[in-house]
Amino acid sequence: MKTQQMNRDWIATARTLSEALPYLQRYAGAIVVVKFGGHAMGDDAAMETFARDIVLMRQVGVNPVLVHGGGPMINAMLDQLKIESQFVDGKRVTDQATMDVVEMVLSGRVNKRIVQAINDQGGRAIGLSGKDSHLITCDQTDPRLGLVGTPSEIDPSLLHTLFDAGIIPVIAPLGAGRHGETFNINGDTAAGAIAAALQADRLLLLTDVAGVKNAEGEVMTDLTADQIRQMTDQGIIAGGMIPKTETALAAIEGGVRAVVILDGRAPNCTLLELFTEHGAGSLIRKSFD
Repeated sequence: MKTQQMNRDWIATARTLSEALPYLQRYAGAIVVVKFGGHAMGDDAAMETFARDIVLMRQVGVNPVLVHGGGPMINAMLDQLKIESQFVDGKRVTDQATMDVVEMVLSGRVNKRIVQAINDQGGRAIGLSGKDSHLITCDQTDPRLGLVGTPSEIDPSLLHTLFDAGIIPVIAPLGAGRHGETFNINGDTAAGAIAAALQADRLLLLTDVAGVKNAEGEVMTDLTADQIRQMTDQGIIAGGMIPKTETALAAIEGGVRAVVILDGRAPNCTLLELFTEHGAGSLIRKSFD
């Protein structure tokens, strides 16, 4: 019985690989930007699975770019160092002391952990921040918030060089100001700006929910930009989903072919989205044309 079950499992695996062929062909050479954070970053097993999926994507010809967050790790370090945070309208003020911690945690601990996980799975990853090679130039978002930046210019030339070398970029969401400042950038915003500059085929926003839900609480699998705006006006899209959908709309307007908001807690979610008929999460595009 055990041998029969193993045979069935292997047959199912082979069938899955065969069915994935059109999607493997479809995404060969495509640029896919992945915003990574939340549950998978704090769990070693989830991190290993995610890293393996990213290596597989690169192995079959996709050019993945990872942009990561690190809010919980930053908060923990600020608490450890007894640095108190100030808030304006619910948003953290990033003063210089806080910025030093943000850069240390994002460019150091978090970024290198992801790089190591990918390399451990046989990939070739390199850690960057938006400050490297003029990748992200920022303007100050709001003087009241201190060193919080909004991307104003993206230079993706280094990323194209890395694609040509078969290297996976892992990017911490920091940017350089026009006068030598370092700015903290929202991870989703950084990912959207990078995806637009690369004219990426897909931007995958990994979050801790299954996707965009309608008024009945059902996940919508296929949406247009106009539907997103309408659902927001009606209050159906609210709370923490609004920044995600705003990032999606900005990326699409910037030339990204489609954005997917999906549950990063689900095993192999990126592979399910790219290489299966069903996909995963909520796909948002300019129109159904």
